[in-house]
Amino acid sequence: MTDYDAIVIGAGHNGLVAASYLAKAGSKVLVLDGRGQPGGCASNRQLTEAVTVSDCAQWLGQFDRDIIKDLKLMEHGLLLGETKQTIALQADGNHLTLEETDVSGGGLSADDQDAYRRFRKQMNRFAKLIVQLYKKRPPKLVDQNWHDRLTLLKLGLGLKLLGREDMRDLMRIALINIYDVLNEHFDHPGLKAALALDAVTGSTMGPRSPNTVFSYLHRLAGNQLGQQGLCQVLGGMGALGEALAQAARSHGATIRLNSPVQSIMKEHDRVCGVKLDSGEQISAKIVMSSADPVTTFKSLLGYRHIETGMARRVEHYRTRSGTAKLHVVLSGLPEFSGLPATSLSHRLVIAPSMDAMESMLNPAKYGEVGGQQLFDISIPSIEDKALVSDGTHVLTSLVHYLPHSPKEGWDSLKPRVLDRLLDQLEGYAPGIKSLVTSAELLTPADLEATFGMTDGNWHHGELSIDQALMMRPFPGATQYQTPVRGLVLCGAGAHPGGGVMGVAGRNAAREILRGGHLS
Repeated sequence: MTDYDAIVIGAGHNGLVAASYLAKAGSKVLVLDGRGQPGGCASNRQLTEAVTVSDCAQWLGQFDRDIIKDLKLMEHGLLLGETKQTIALQADGNHLTLEETDVSGGGLSADDQDAYRRFRKQMNRFAKLIVQLYKKRPPKLVDQNWHDRLTLLKLGLGLKLLGREDMRDLMRIALINIYDVLNEHFDHPGLKAALALDAVTGSTMGPRSPNTVFSYLHRLAGNQLGQQGLCQVLGGMGALGEALAQAARSHGATIRLNSPVQSIMKEHDRVCGVKLDSGEQISAKIVMSSADPVTTFKSLLGYRHIETGMARRVEHYRTRSGTAKLHVVLSGLPEFSGLPATSLSHRLVIAPSMDAMESMLNPAKYGEVGGQQLFDISIPSIEDKALVSDGTHVLTSLVHYLPHSPKEGWDSLKPRVLDRLLDQLEGYAPGIKSLVTSAELLTPADLEATFGMTDGNWHHGELSIDQALMMRPFPGATQYQTPVRGLVLCGAGAHPGGGVMGVAGRNAAREILRGGHLS
């Protein structure tokens, strides 16, 4: 007799969502995580005695509202802040303000403003079509399965309903780069760069890279799932992790933190449980891994338990990341040139032009650090006073493009890079360096060490057409099932991919329940 119906490896948001849906259906579920708090990348940390920061993820904009409703996360303490604008900071202080259907400032021409409205409307139509695929298991194209056939029929109908012109445009742009598409629509370099930033976040791609139109649509598809715009989780992103953990427990799931899994156990042709670092062995009918595919197959299961061809696919799975996280404690509120204090609580981005973005990426390709980076900035303490003590503020930022393993090594390089990042902020917010009381830079290598993500990639693998949809993560491990019976993927490495969505976890749980794997 097994100890549990299902063991979920990882108490990240996808793992907790999967556990909740299984437990809600009556399954006996155990969630294991090596860290001391739930949430994975949606977690908090005490940066100083008086300052709390969101450790990795900093915005909520893609989390499926249906999951919030199904799991009653608001009743479990989840509180969301106001929807944010995106303000693209310009060197001359004439900044751009991007909203869902409008853009202003920056000396924009009327043609660019009209083009923005048309562009967003069309891209959102495409994103709504993709959401149909995201909410279900990805259909296989060769198997004679009626469930998959129905999904494909609905997708075909959705394509037809787009109309001839939109359908032609989607087919034309889906596999090309965002650089060419944005140049077709807009003239203002700052506007193009602000839009391109959403296509490259969390990746090592530049605007000219193939697949960046798809990654941009992935971001918009998340917006269609979520609350139509970015917001903060009040109490920090860790409050989402805690709400998910409470929801899972309320349905009967057991969560054990500080319990790292050493290996996935296999007996004959199927998995039978896990072994912890402590030596404890726990049995289960199903093992669900919300860890990335490389960690799951290479480190936890081991190549000796899979065929050579599958091991080769794991080795060739692309996981590079060029995204770091900057945390800065400030003694007061900074002043950004040309920006009123009332705008500081919104999303602030620094991306001068698409050509500049390409130049910033080039050094990172070769394990070097360039002199300029991209910033995606939040000052959460303006809206959420509980994160800091009186008078203190905290600025956090995603920083692109910093390599995982620079040739010089991060030990000697990090202090200089941190100083350069503060210098770059000083160019937009004069005097900010004089307000800094504490600062840290978490490199991709740091994110890998902290969260167990291969190469520090929060998407658990590059988002490109050959690693997406019915190909995610790779042939032989699609539709959440793996070649090893009883082993299921439920993290960001499974369909539909990264971002704080929760959809992969829910879809994986539904597949298990639909297939009767726990009966």
